[in-house]
Amino acid sequence: MNLEYFIAKRLITSKDNKSSISAPIIKIAISAIAIGMIMMIVSVATGIGLQQKIRDKVSAFNGQIIISNYDNNQSEVTLSPISKKQEFYPYFKTVPEVTHVQAVATKAGIIRTETAFEGIIFKGVGTDYDWNNIKEYLIAGQLPIFINQLNEEVLISSYLANRLHLKVGDKFNTFFVKEEQNKMPNIRRFQIVGLFNSGFQDFDATYIIGDIRHIQRINKWKPNEIGAFELFTNDFSEIKSTGEKVYEQTSSSLDTKTIIEKYNYIFDWLNLFDFNIIVILVIMILVATINMVVALLVLILERTQMIGILKALGANNWTVRKVFLYNAFYLIVRGLFWGNLIGVGILLFQQQFGIVKLNPENYYVDQAPVYLNWMYILLLNGLTIVVCFVVLLIPSYIITKISPVKAIRFD
Repeated sequence: MNLEYFIAKRLITSKDNKSSISAPIIKIAISAIAIGMIMMIVSVATGIGLQQKIRDKVSAFNGQIIISNYDNNQSEVTLSPISKKQEFYPYFKTVPEVTHVQAVATKAGIIRTETAFEGIIFKGVGTDYDWNNIKEYLIAGQLPIFINQLNEEVLISSYLANRLHLKVGDKFNTFFVKEEQNKMPNIRRFQIVGLFNSGFQDFDATYIIGDIRHIQRINKWKPNEIGAFELFTNDFSEIKSTGEKVYEQTSSSLDTKTIIEKYNYIFDWLNLFDFNIIVILVIMILVATINMVVALLVLILERTQMIGILKALGANNWTVRKVFLYNAFYLIVRGLFWGNLIGVGILLFQQQFGIVKLNPENYYVDQAPVYLNWMYILLLNGLTIVVCFVVLLIPSYIITKISPVKAIRFD
């Protein structure tokens, strides 16, 4: 029989313990651990969820790695074409981390209707374009279908559609400026087949997606000439090293840029979430340990006579310390139980109903995203238990200073 555990269990289940002066302090300690765990679980889940959601959105509309001419690097608009006849297209066999390669091109234009006009960038895509990446952002209509014949179908953002007073099925004229000076612009008439909402104001207010062959004809390019290649990888966390491999495997006339480099201001902002999460974890664990230290000290002072009796009966200091550490461990586990139950419940509720809304202009999403992974929940629980238990060894040292004679007389 484990004597220390037996005594600790009797202390925990004792009715006297429930009515003692330490009862409210114990409840406060349990509540502090529960609240701390709730805060940690929610902050990690929403922080990582927001990072992943924004990262996926940026990648869906731009690719994860972009290969283009050097003169296109500082511009959102394709200035000069590159050939599709590359060793890495359509399959990047030399870099197995690359899962998909698609050809795109962009050109600036102006949409004009009877009541409004907007400057836009037409993003041309072909039959190799992976629509699955943006399918979840489609809010009305359908995706364009590009076949052998030149297609006038386009995908436009709900933001642009509202500003131009357009809807699914409507047709509109777009004016593309020719590179030659004093030349009349090219006019193309497109039909809206679908509306999307990415949540990125800059992208929604600028881009429409259509057939790349329009850009090839306007720019008088050959059928195998495009503006850039967009690459997708199997592991975003290794995108930097994958980008370096891609760069090494492309010709000297082409440049490679990862989505992190292209939108560095977004990813720098996202990196701040890691710091915020760490700060929250440190504060919550600190609050929980302080409350547990106070609770343990109160328990020791309240059971001073019992400590003296145990020592008088021959129990050594470590035996007595283990009794109170078992007691504290029970309180920690109890707090963690309620913290996990409430915290995970909040996340599941948010995941299902999206109660907490966010301003998409500031956060690029309209509701707080949730990343629920049992591994980080287990790690948070393990970290809390270890830190609290190690810290509680310090106040339990006071037991070694208690004299059996004085403790038995203590009242």
